[in-house]
This record gives sequence, structure tokens and C-alpha cells, in this order.
Amino acid sequence: MADQSMKNTFRQIATRESYGRALAELGEKYPQLVVLDADLACATKTAMFQKVFPERHIDCGIAECNMTGIAAGLATCGKIPFISSFAMFVAGRNFEQIRNSIAYPHLNVKIGATHAGITVGEDGATHQCNEDIALMRTIPGMTIIVPSDDIEAKAAVEAAIKHKGPVYLRFGRGEVPVINEQDDYNFQIGKGVVLREGSDVTIAATGGCVSASLEAAEKLAADNIRAEVINIHTIKPLDEELLISSAQKTGMVITAEEHSVIGGLGSAVCDVLSEKLPVKVIRIGMNDVFGESGPAKELLKKYELDSEGIYKKIIANIS
Repeated sequence: MADQSMKNTFRQIATRESYGRALAELGEKYPQLVVLDADLACATKTAMFQKVFPERHIDCGIAECNMTGIAAGLATCGKIPFISSFAMFVAGRNFEQIRNSIAYPHLNVKIGATHAGITVGEDGATHQCNEDIALMRTIPGMTIIVPSDDIEAKAAVEAAIKHKGPVYLRFGRGEVPVINEQDDYNFQIGKGVVLREGSDVTIAATGGCVSASLEAAEKLAADNIRAEVINIHTIKPLDEELLISSAQKTGMVITAEEHSVIGGLGSAVCDVLSEKLPVKVIRIGMNDVFGESGPAKELLKKYELDSEGIYKKIIANIS
């Protein structure tokens, strides 16, 4: 694939918006699709589906655990239910129900988790979920997808519908650049995408950190450092073959995620490379701290999850 450049101006859209649009657009194609929400349909954007298919949208109120039980029952009747809420609630408060009511019997329920990471912004640390990927990774049989932009989010929703079994989809509150508009774009669960080829360092990023990593790669290019940027949209199952191949070429891997460095993409990459190709891995993410209230862009800057932070971290470790 030709190198992705961040020199052009990209349109921006929040992936939670893409989630809502995808559900509404796919409702006709998949009549067995049912959407459940926990009193947050406007925020999670499932209200878009509700407007078109009111008889297939269930607002369960502020009762995420009950919502999960209802979805499990619907799945046993041949429906494809999506349960939706903020990541903090649908993954955190709801962990036991997801584990025992959905994953243990391997039911065909999809989890649409919005407002993940610190870009929830002014809502503060209580709502900024930086632990959800770690939680979901521990559940046997759970597929985890973190789209990088609008196009990928929509493709991921349909891929989840087609996939048999539980899927956790992670969406953000804030707008992110649309970087996947190339003609040869193809989404496959479990397959990473090389967005920019390089030979000096591998940047494996997920979610909103993908576009930030592309920007960082451009800054590195000005220093004659050729960074390979890989979009890891599927955290589980992880594209081990692609990661190993890139690490063999560059000898150093940087992971970037809007999530704790414990248990997320960085941990998943370390699990693979420590066993199969030991190389230096630097994890960029939330470093065992809670977030705080503030504008999303300022938080990304403070916690060094923007392009400048990623660039500086690589420069400090590449020599």
C-alpha cells in the first residue's frame, strides 16, 4: 500500500457518530439486528437506529446489567443484539454479565462501547475508561475492535454483525480524521493494515492514535527516521504475523493507544513479541494513572498521546 500522508486536510467525524449511522444504514439489510441502549441513545448515537426502526430499539434505562441479560435472551432466539452505553458502564459496571451471560455461552451479542478513553474530556476520570480493552481481553472468545476513523467504524459494525460470537467495539466521543478513504481499503477482523512503510521503527497504533501516529511519522521523516505505521484495529485476535514481520525489519516497536499501558494493545504486542521475537517495545498510553477533567485536545497533549508526544517518545528511545 502506498504511504499515507497527513499533509492533506482530512474531514473529521467521531466514531460514535459512525456507529449510529452504520446501525441505521444496516438495519434494512439485517432484519435480525436489534439495538439496546441504557438511557444514552442520543450520546451513543443509537437514536439514529431508533428513528428508523423504533420497534427494534429497546431503551433499558440506566440498567446495563439487565440490558445484557435481555440481549442474551434475544441472541438465543436468533436475533443479533447490540448493547450500547459508555465504555465505563458497558464494560466496567457490566463485566460480570458480559462474562457469564454472553461470553460463557458464546452468544452472538455485540457490545458498542462509546466515549472510551480520556477524550471524554470534561466528564472527568470517572467516565474516562482506560481499562476496558484490558477487561475484555481477559474474556475467552471475545473479539475486540477499535476503529481508527469513520470508514473503519462503519466497516467494523458490519463485520461484527457477520461474525458469529461476542464482539466488543470501542468508539470515541471526539472527532478524528478520516484516513481510510483510499480505494483499496479493506477491513478484515484480525488483520492489521500497514499505512506507511518504514525500516527504522514500527509504530503499532489503534483508535484515534492511528492518525496521531501518521503525523508523528511525518515529523520523524524530517529527521531521516523512517517509521512504519500499522493500524491495529483488532486487538483480539491480534495480527501476530504482521507485527512479527515488521519487528524483524525495524528491530523496535512503539505501541500507541488511548488506554492504559497495562492490559491493552501494548501488553498484547509484548505478549507476542516476548515469546516469538524479542525486540525493544515502548508502550505509549496512560501510565497507570487516572485521567482528569479538561478539553480533549489538552488532555491528549498533557498525557503525550498526540502526535508531538508520540514523536518525542520515539526520538528519546530510538538512539
